[in-house]
Amino acid sequence: MRRLQNDGRMSATALAAEVGLTVAPCHRRLKELEATGTISGYRAVIDPAAVGLGFEAMVFVTLERVDRPTVDEFEARVDGLVRITSAQRLFGDPDYVLKVVSEDLASYQRFFDDELTRLPGVRRVSSTLVMKNLKPAAGLPL
Repeated sequence: MRRLQNDGRMSATALAAEVGLTVAPCHRRLKELEATGTISGYRAVIDPAAVGLGFEAMVFVTLERVDRPTVDEFEARVDGLVRITSAQRLFGDPDYVLKVVSEDLASYQRFFDDELTRLPGVRRVSSTLVMKNLKPAAGLPL
């Protein structure tokens, strides 16, 4: 699996050769990993700066209440905002950390004012700007 995390386009033939299997058992194992959800998908990793989204911020959100309706509504709205590329619910304060991409500081400021501060149930929003992305797409330590 480690090899596939680094190159999801690797053919079953090439993978089989690297792990010391013939193609048929390697292909069966891949299909089993996909069927069980261990491999949940394949995707291209795109350089944000190459598509004009080189500005990144980490946003910390604290909710007024963490009851089920507030959390559900907040998470549904976050899921619908495409500039939010990662979102984690946390134990403690803050309640959430969000990764937001944007074109530049001005467009981030508009998104902050127009979208982030208007999310349902929000008590406090703060952000910090990313200086350098050291491990943007690190795989699991398998």
